[in-house]
Amino acid sequence: MSENTEVVVIGGGYAGVMAADRLTRRADVTVTLVNPRPAFVHRIRLHQLAAGTGGAVVDYREVLADGVRLVVDTAARIDAAGRRVALTSGGSVGYDYLVYAVGSGSADPLVPGAAEFGHPIADLEGAERLRRALADAPATAAVTVVGAGPTGIETAAELAEAGRAVTLVCGGVLGPYLHPRGRLSVAARLARLGVAVLDGPGTGVAAVTRDAVRLDDGRELPSRVTVWTAGFGVPDLAARSGLSTDSLGRLLTDETLTSVDDPRIVAAGDSAAPSGVPLRMSCQAAMPLGARAADTVLSRIAGDRPDPLNQPFGAQCISLGRGEGIFQFANRSDVAVRFALDGRLGAKLKEAVCTGVVRHLADEAHSPGGYRLHRVPGGAARQRLLRGAGARAAGAPEPAGPAR
Repeated sequence: MSENTEVVVIGGGYAGVMAADRLTRRADVTVTLVNPRPAFVHRIRLHQLAAGTGGAVVDYREVLADGVRLVVDTAARIDAAGRRVALTSGGSVGYDYLVYAVGSGSADPLVPGAAEFGHPIADLEGAERLRRALADAPATAAVTVVGAGPTGIETAAELAEAGRAVTLVCGGVLGPYLHPRGRLSVAARLARLGVAVLDGPGTGVAAVTRDAVRLDDGRELPSRVTVWTAGFGVPDLAARSGLSTDSLGRLLTDETLTSVDDPRIVAAGDSAAPSGVPLRMSCQAAMPLGARAADTVLSRIAGDRPDPLNQPFGAQCISLGRGEGIFQFANRSDVAVRFALDGRLGAKLKEAVCTGVVRHLADEAHSPGGYRLHRVPGGAARQRLLRGAGARAAGAPEPAGPAR
């Protein structure tokens, strides 16, 4: 290896920026970040951008270390043998180590009409298209939000608070992650905002047309604007490049986030599947994974053994318009518990999280290595998950989930 180490980070989201910033701890490491956009997208604020209640774009100068070279382009293929990344522009960048942090986006919907008439909100361009569609629709026009995970709930609440007539189609349970007590709180807030929540059997979507949504039970809902938040997918770059992935396309790694195919490739964020047991897709996981990926690369450069993944979860927060929210606590296995903070306090906590994410990235840019990785002694929860995954792969019965 040359005296200087070249590290390429693919993807400039939460995980990629954190990894790129942290890698600048060493003066003999040159960091290149490849990202298709010239600005950082604060993804957990995209529902605000779509509703016209806030912005979701941050200048990279605020969150990216001065020593990181930004290449505005898209990775077309990874040549692991040649240690090069081919770009869609026709150029390429070489690397000694690669951090794969391509993130996630909307999954291709299989429901007839959803791809043509539904508005995904998982990326900047989708949120901007949705905002234009809402601006073109009368204020009284029916809006349908499909999907009742955090993105669907936040979007429905934000639009309703802005005066839109919103129906939230759950396709099952409202807020599947939430504890039943937290779910009741969210349902009450949505009711106060005037959101019509359709949950339970028969509320899956059978088809989407230009002006309606048809449910599995035959009901047809008028819908001038349909927002599609049901499901996430990851780019197929790893699979196209001949690297091992899980069934969703996430790069398979060991517990140090190193690719099972190549010790020079490390993954982070939504596109990583450590030991085939990925963490929940979220910025809450992405930033520590980005830091851990950088630390793995730096350990290998130094000739040290990288530390394994050992990251706890503690909560999930959901905004319910600007005035209220919920901070749903969880155990270390990321299972929601009875305790949650809601109402105005929940909104303040969610806003603190959104503001804190950018601040953490900015702090890491200015003081690389300052972001603290919390550790759980022994990593017992993670080890139980891995043992459970191994048992399931061997055909053993599915283990019972942790007690709530």
